[in-house]
Amino acid sequence: MQNNDILRRIRYIFDLGDSQMSALFALAGHKAGLSQIRNWLQKEDDPEYAPLSDTLLATFLNGLIVEKRGEKEGPKPVPEKRLTNNIVFMKLKIALNLKAEDVITILQSVGFNLSKHELSALFRKPDHKHYRECKDQILRNFLMGMQKTYREKD
Repeated sequence: MQNNDILRRIRYIFDLGDSQMSALFALAGHKAGLSQIRNWLQKEDDPEYAPLSDTLLATFLNGLIVEKRGEKEGPKPVPEKRLTNNIVFMKLKIALNLKAEDVITILQSVGFNLSKHELSALFRKPDHKHYRECKDQILRNFLMGMQKTYREKD
């Protein structure tokens, strides 16, 4: 999935304003201006569109973790230079403090079934023999399930 699309979906799920998004970047140690954030949120065909790098999306997700879970002791986590769907999925799971059963329930809410074993394979280290790459379809369904779970409560 495109980093900008992930950012737009997370913004919608949690109903975040530009200043709240800027604050999440700041929690992870990056100063993002409001115009910069607006450019990241534009559609690809908009002339103001600016692509969001893996490092900046990782920074935003780290800020989301701090916002939802609180500051951790010790040094701030260093944002990854290369993001995969597996890492994005893991950071969202951590930020929301979700157990495997919670993730499976969220996925089932949009009609996507994944076993506990398949889910655990997504969160393994890439060199593990049972590691499984998180395809766009899984992450997209998880984000849709999050939207259904967190956004539609209002």
